[in-house]
Amino acid sequence: MILVVGGTGDLGSRIVHHLVDDGQAVRCLVRPGSNGAALSAAGAEVVAGDLTDPGSLRAACEGADVVVASATAIGRRLAGAKGPSIREVDEVGMARLVDAAEASGVQRFVYVSYAGIDGALGTPLERAKMAMESRLGSSSLQRVIVRPDAFQEVHLAPLGRFDIAAGKVATFGTGNRKRRWVATDDVAALVAAVAVEADPPDVVEFGGPEALSRNEAVVVAERASGRSFTVRRAPLPLARVLMKVLARPNDAMASIFGTGVMMDRTDVAWDDAPLRERGITPRPATEWITQEAARHRAP
Repeated sequence: MILVVGGTGDLGSRIVHHLVDDGQAVRCLVRPGSNGAALSAAGAEVVAGDLTDPGSLRAACEGADVVVASATAIGRRLAGAKGPSIREVDEVGMARLVDAAEASGVQRFVYVSYAGIDGALGTPLERAKMAMESRLGSSSLQRVIVRPDAFQEVHLAPLGRFDIAAGKVATFGTGNRKRRWVATDDVAALVAAVAVEADPPDVVEFGGPEALSRNEAVVVAERASGRSFTVRRAPLPLARVLMKVLARPNDAMASIFGTGVMMDRTDVAWDDAPLRERGITPRPATEWITQEAARHRAP
């Protein structure tokens, strides 16, 4: 039995589908108020619980051999939720999940972090992820930490201030630092693979097949859409200030600013080999951008 925590999210739901399609027995922890109908329809067992409810975690872990954790509070916080905070969910709640997994005899814990996590910027999300990685390192569980690069569907889309339909892009710093933007479904396929493979590595850090800067991504979008884009640049010193000022009142936005700083100052030291080694053919970022431009091209 594989317990997935975060199955109602975009990444988590894809992980669930990959596991179910592979014939795995899957259980999903779903927060009260969230809709688990799609997970049930996919063939997963749905149990009610929350990372802020320790009792529900122990019950969810009973009988599970593997825990896959992709849950995070940042999406709900960005959407305006008053609480719980990133620390309460991504750090304290996740640590309680590790406790419950150990107590229940779980063998393996697959945790979704992100590439470049060791940038030492001190954002709320970074602190929570680093604390969780450390907790897993000291646990009795076989840990598998998955660190994907930036998701194409988030960072090269309106949510990431890369609005192809409007022809507007915002970027931190120069925009010249290359990333290996990765497709969400490729990440999900890798997470599902390491959840069940015989001897997965402790840490898997990877990205998509292309090293592409944000400025180069703009050029691709302009060519594909046939028009010029407006690019606004936020100086890194300003982003750093906002990251610190917002850390307490708005942990999600502080983390977003910190991610922008990290992405414009960190060199990519990973590639797509972990995907290809598992038979996953990764989608290039240029393909995603071109498809999005075609959807928004005027008739």
